[in-house]
Amino acid sequence: MKKIISTNKAPAAIGPYSQATVHNGVAYVSGQLPIDPTTGELSVGDISEQTRLAMSNLEAIVEAAGSGMDKVLKCTILLTDMVHFAQMNEEYAKFFPSEPPARICYQVTALPKGASVEIDCIAAV
Repeated sequence: MKKIISTNKAPAAIGPYSQATVHNGVAYVSGQLPIDPTTGELSVGDISEQTRLAMSNLEAIVEAAGSGMDKVLKCTILLTDMVHFAQMNEEYAKFFPSEPPARICYQVTALPKGASVEIDCIAAV
C-alpha cells in the first residue's frame, strides 16, 4: 500500500504530486527546488546556497518518511549549467559525510520557477 508523505518543514508541492510516497519500505522523494519552506520563495543565492536549501528540503522529507540521509540509496540532480557542478558537489557532499548514495546528474535547459538546481532521491525506510 502506498503512503503519502507531507511535511511543513519542506515546501508544499507546486503541482499535482506529493512531496514523497512510501511503498514496501522505500521512500520516493519528489524533486526539491531551493525554496524556503517558511516563505515559499525561491532562493536567489548562488549555487551553493541553492544546493544547500534543496538538500535541506530533501532531508526534511526523508525524515518525515521515517528515514534518514544515511539511508538514501540514489539521488538525481538537475542543473541548468554544468559550470556549477563543483560548487554543487561541495554542498551536496556535506549531507553524505560517509557512504554516499548512487547518483546521476544532468544538465537541463530550465527548471521550475527559474531554479538552478533540483534534487530528488530514493531512500530505504
